[in-house]
Amino acid sequence: MQEIEKQYARAFQTPSGKAVLQHMRKITIERTLGPNATDAELRWAEANRAFVHQIEMMIARATNG
Repeated sequence: MQEIEKQYARAFQTPSGKAVLQHMRKITIERTLGPNATDAELRWAEANRAFVHQIEMMIARATNG
């Protein structure tokens, strides 16, 4: 999987890629749902958080060896 990790790192190392990743992080990982959030909303939010986290981990593996 090492090559795809390098591709992720390349795609998100540009100024535009960094801005997009930061935006994705802001609307997923940094977003909070209120106490009235439904089970479906919580599952949707967690799936999105996991996806952004996966991208960040791919980049980290490529850049940290």
